[in-house]
This record gives sequence, structure tokens and C-alpha cells, in this order.
Amino acid sequence: MAEFNTRILIIGSGPAGYTAGIYAARSGLEPILVSGLESGGQITLSENVENFPGFAHAVSGLELMNNMRSQAENLGVKIINDKIVEVDFKHRPFECSSENHDVFYAESIIIATGASAKWLNIPSEKRYRGFGISVCATCDGFFYRGKDVVVIGGGNSAAEEALYLTTFARSVTIIHRRDALRADQHLQNKLLHNPQIHIKYNCTIEEFIGPENPPKIEAIKLKNVRTDKTEIFKTDGVFLAIGHQPNTSIFQNQLELDKNGYIKTKPGSTQTNIEGIFAAGDVKNPEFRQAIIAAGSGAMAAMEAGRWLSK
Repeated sequence: MAEFNTRILIIGSGPAGYTAGIYAARSGLEPILVSGLESGGQITLSENVENFPGFAHAVSGLELMNNMRSQAENLGVKIINDKIVEVDFKHRPFECSSENHDVFYAESIIIATGASAKWLNIPSEKRYRGFGISVCATCDGFFYRGKDVVVIGGGNSAAEEALYLTTFARSVTIIHRRDALRADQHLQNKLLHNPQIHIKYNCTIEEFIGPENPPKIEAIKLKNVRTDKTEIFKTDGVFLAIGHQPNTSIFQNQLELDKNGYIKTKPGSTQTNIEGIFAAGDVKNPEFRQAIIAAGSGAMAAMEAGRWLSK
């Protein structure tokens, strides 16, 4: 068990956390960053990232996050590979306990724990994550230009992903386990009037099919929930759109959250309902889920925390 004291503690890595660390370190605040178990966050699952400024050629999400981490460390951010599992925000300094039984005391905190995509948890799914299975059409849609893809889901997110993918893909097939979509009617109307989009109702995914070395999706095994019949459906890529879960369970009863569990912040700010605690990235912004936006809010959080500490 170790004890750490810092002016700024950053909980979580990824674009928001690393950028917050970079800005805080450059301000001389000597931040400590506890990375969490998934160092780098959701973007590390992206095989190619082309829309992050500063890279003339596509870079993998893992490489991008490794570069950010190295930059943060070179500027003086102390990065600890651990996970915060308990917090006490009722008094200052704020107290956080980790999975390794370390205790962190901080004058201010930046929360950048992100949101995790919901997965189907099929045994073959993990093999193809980032190799044909994506959870972000905006991030990866470009790589499926002229190809046939599948979107899993039936809500607004699935409808929006499908419509966006028609910009690149030759065809988009929505796979939904029920006999009707849950998306808003105006989105359903757009789907039904788009000749590139097809919908398969009452179907669930049984298996992802393709070579393992290198891994590549070639088809999916579908099961009709009404007839129990199965079919092999060929596809070049799969986009999961069954929702995200903000990583905020340890902040319940500590911070103000919205009905979906995302951290509420003041308009135009990263300030939470507790003075000295800030939130950045997907943990507070479920709308965009883009690395560049998360990074920007990480910079905001560090600047706001620095100003608050100097009062």
C-alpha cells in the first residue's frame, strides 16, 4: 500500500486523460494520472485512425494513444497503471483508493474514465474487434468504401450509423432481434426510403466468421428467433450500435449524473457539481464520441482545474 499526494489527480487515460495530463504538466501542476485497466480507452480498438489532426497517414488507435502517453510522460505526468475503485468527494483533499490498495489525495480531480461500448459477448467477437468489428461508423466507415456492411441494433444509434455508412458502403444491412425498430419514426422513414439500406428482423448473431491469422470478418451466422433457422450472411464489416455505458459506477452518490449515468457539468464547462472536480471526454459527452473532441475537453478540464487551484 502506497500513499500519493497531488494537486491534480487524473482518473482515466485515453485522449481526454492524456491531454489533461499534458496541459496540467505544462502548467507546472505535477499531475498524477491513474490509467485504469484499459489504458488508452476505446480508441485502441480502432485499427486505423485518419481523422485525428497531425497525422498525414492513418495511424492505429493503439499507436496514437501510445504517442499521447509518451508525450505526457516526457512532460512530467506521473502515470500509474492501476484502477481507482473507490472515491470520497465529501471533503478536501479528495480521497481515492485503487485496486492495488494505494490511496491518492488530491486538491482537484479530472475524471476521464470514458464510456464503454456494449458488446454481444459472443466467443468469436473478441477475435475480430478492430479487424472487421467496429463500434464507431464515424471512425471506421471510410475504410468500407464500396463494400457491404452490417449494423447491429434497432435504436436511434443504429439508424444513424446505418445512414452515415451509406456515404461509403455499397450496402448496409441492419440486423435487429425484434420485429420492429425502436428508432424514432423520422429515422425509420429515412431508412425505408434509402435503397442502400436493408433490414433483417427477428435475427440474432450466433457467430462471427473469417480467417484468424490475420483476423478478418467474412460473414456472420444469423439465427431467426422465431423459426430457429440459421443462415450464413456474407459481409465485409460489422458495426455494433447497441449502446454505450459510461464508466461512472464509482461516482454514484458522489457526483450528479444524468438519467443515463453520464456526469453532468456546467454549460460550457467541465466543472461538475462539486467544486474542484472536473469531467472530460465521453464520460460527460455521449453525443460525439470522437477522440479530438475528448482531447479538447481534456485540455479544457486541465485549464479550468489550474484556474480553480490558483484562486
